[in-house]
Amino acid sequence: MSGHSKWSTIKHKKAAQDARRSKVFTRILKEVSVAARLGGGDPTGNPRLRHALSEAKAQNVPGDNIDRAIKKGTGELEGVSYEEVTYEGYGPGGVAVLVETLTDNRNRTVSEVRHLFTKHGGNLGENGCVAWMFHRRGFFAFDRAVLEDSGVDEEALVELALELEAEDFAVEDESYNVYTSVEAFHATKDAIEERGLTATVAQLTMEPQNLVQVDEGGAGPLIRLIDALEDQDDVQNVWANFDLDDELLERLAS
Repeated sequence: MSGHSKWSTIKHKKAAQDARRSKVFTRILKEVSVAARLGGGDPTGNPRLRHALSEAKAQNVPGDNIDRAIKKGTGELEGVSYEEVTYEGYGPGGVAVLVETLTDNRNRTVSEVRHLFTKHGGNLGENGCVAWMFHRRGFFAFDRAVLEDSGVDEEALVELALELEAEDFAVEDESYNVYTSVEAFHATKDAIEERGLTATVAQLTMEPQNLVQVDEGGAGPLIRLIDALEDQDDVQNVWANFDLDDELLERLAS
């Protein structure tokens, strides 16, 4: 698993204590609105909306806020129209960085994203400069201790992954990880939930094809860049192809 996948898992674990709750809510509600605009307001026939609603529930987003976001997306209420824009660049140490945004003002967003890259020792590149290094994939992480306490061991999860025709399965120190195709992601998520299992992370990721090893000197500036980008109001996700020593990664996360 890449360093950034590990970083994503760590950050999801910390989400319940995240003091920046308003940022989390804003990110999720934007996704709800866009999903409703693109696929309609009925989650039954809209997998993207269904996934966004599941994340909203997990983060305790108020129901009224969710309803308004859906209605803004479907046009029942007046609201801002967001478009999806991805920015590409390089962080400290030559790490490839993809930044996915939902924005109502491209000029503002690109200006702020460029500023953050420059401020933290990176540079914003042209479209296509790093996207070829990644491919989109479904990713599920399960807390090993939680699963085993509920009577689900590695063998049982492997059998489930095979049944669901997952692409890959990996064992980490504290988690079991299941990987799927983009097309199978939502069906896999539904099947997992129907079996009463809870994934610590369930998301469509941009998985790097190759990794850049980052030493202790470069790790701090890189993580500060990623954190600064994730804090930007229009940013939904940040992906990078870095790899870090596990102990260093845990220390930076704390």
